[in-house]
Amino acid sequence: MPLVHMRDMLQHAHTHRYAVGAFDLVDLAFLEGILEGAERAAAPLILSVAESHFRHFDPELALAACVAAARRSPLPVAIHLDHGESLESVRRGIAWGCNGVMLDASALPFADNVARTREAVALAHSCGVPVEGELGYVAGVEGEDAELHPGELRYTEPDEAERFVAATGVDFLAVSIGTVHGRLRGTPRLDLDRLAVIDRTLKIPLVIHGGTGLEPDQYRALAQRGVSKINYFTALADAAAATVRAAARADSTAGWLALHREVRAAIAQETERACRLFGAAGRASEVLASCRRWREVEHVVLYQPRAGLGEGELATMAEEGRRRLSQVPGVRRVFHGRRVAGRDDYAYGWVIRFASEAVIATYRDHPTHLAFADGMFRPNAPHRLSLDLEEW
Repeated sequence: MPLVHMRDMLQHAHTHRYAVGAFDLVDLAFLEGILEGAERAAAPLILSVAESHFRHFDPELALAACVAAARRSPLPVAIHLDHGESLESVRRGIAWGCNGVMLDASALPFADNVARTREAVALAHSCGVPVEGELGYVAGVEGEDAELHPGELRYTEPDEAERFVAATGVDFLAVSIGTVHGRLRGTPRLDLDRLAVIDRTLKIPLVIHGGTGLEPDQYRALAQRGVSKINYFTALADAAAATVRAAARADSTAGWLALHREVRAAIAQETERACRLFGAAGRASEVLASCRRWREVEHVVLYQPRAGLGEGELATMAEEGRRRLSQVPGVRRVFHGRRVAGRDDYAYGWVIRFASEAVIATYRDHPTHLAFADGMFRPNAPHRLSLDLEEW
């Protein structure tokens, strides 16, 4: 199970001055191609889903696939919510499998950005999940996703960055030093001196959005100045589109499968190339050795209902519990069932999956849980047994 803590992964990259690729995916071909390319490079990897792409796929299903793929991969993998738009997005991202999140309030005034990001940090940290904030603004120019980032580039100011990190408690900071979302026009010009000052001031892993199109020496320069995570999508999308266009030119009658046959291979090739440019190639084993494994927890409650409680009342309680408890931050699955075999002193039970051990305390004291437990469940379940099982 090489799903690992993203904070550990990026701290290793920051210490050793290389960057981990955070590759945005939009379907299974992207997911499989990204994994294949990273495996060929033996590189640590962040599977990333951007909320701006949710109009193209079901994020809950996509993240379930990411979790399954991460568990099967030999690489150290983390799963990230990119450009989350709200506190509810952060909660859902964690519930669906992310163990790193970003709330993007960078287009707002400084005080509003701080306030919204601080809320996201409080929620995510209660689940053991690290948070990426953004200060400054990385605009779009042209190509994939550029239209989603309108307006003018706004550079990150080092003194503001210091105040932002202190006020919010973010674990990583996305900075604006000259990159753009989409494709760059002309020769990229990066303010590396500004980046170096930010790195010396903050001493935390930094993030670059708009990672497509830089020169090889620029990627190295970014990593040497504290950039530990580089978001990467446009080059992957361009590689995928080029293979589809080539297939269509070769055979104007080609069907869907023929048109998309080479997409995964093209994405794998571009992913491998990026991992090598970022300095992450060959780092997988040392990262795996230095990172904590990400382990979910199953909260198990067995109970015997009070005498006289009818089936209809039980069903109502179970449904209400599923509805309410699934809203507690860090809860990933709520299962209620009845005994079909085994000992008969506990006829019913809950199995509630937590994102991590940190959720045990969050869940126990959360008002939504307490309202259900004290108001509906405990009065109807006088005999009960509970335990928490960490994945092992």
